[in-house]
Amino acid sequence: MYIGIDAGTSGIKAALVDEDQRVLATRTEPLTSQSPHVGWSEQDPEAWWCALLAAIDALRDSHPRAVAAVRGIGLSGQQHGAVLLDGDGRVLRPCILWNDVRASAECAVFEQRFPDSRAVTGNIAMPGFTGPKLLWVARHEPEVFRATRHVLLPKAWLRYWLTGEMIEEMSDASGTLWLDVGRRSMPSAMPCRGCGIRWG
Repeated sequence: MYIGIDAGTSGIKAALVDEDQRVLATRTEPLTSQSPHVGWSEQDPEAWWCALLAAIDALRDSHPRAVAAVRGIGLSGQQHGAVLLDGDGRVLRPCILWNDVRASAECAVFEQRFPDSRAVTGNIAMPGFTGPKLLWVARHEPEVFRATRHVLLPKAWLRYWLTGEMIEEMSDASGTLWLDVGRRSMPSAMPCRGCGIRWG
């Protein structure tokens, strides 16, 4: 038995799947986004965790033996969001989501500071990506930026809570603008290098 988890913007979905890839049950717990200002889109990571627990509990209640036999968990989820953590792994502010456009001005700053970014990352700097979001935080919430020691994407944050490990896969990392896609590593000239922050 396996459980698949999809951390979407509008809900957390959990699916119970058997060895023959047959879906035995699914459960979706809804999520809401907050928009305290025009163009902003945020979510509290704690809401993801509570929704995930509720979804798993529902599967366990309806299929207790199958859930007890689970051998692995797979994760998919929304990309590009910025979950900022302090040195103890505590969330410092609501996650800035992929569809948040507040960092439009910071995109130009990003490409100015890192003129080879398009060639290295394979992407144009856009406000939905993670890198410009951090420049926005540094400019508008400097106390949060100074306290930030780790940046995780939403799916990686859930994995961290499930396993205690801060890791990211290459496909999601490519949407941070912090990945040299050719070398599969962080570019040496990245603006955030040396600031004390680790991504994943």
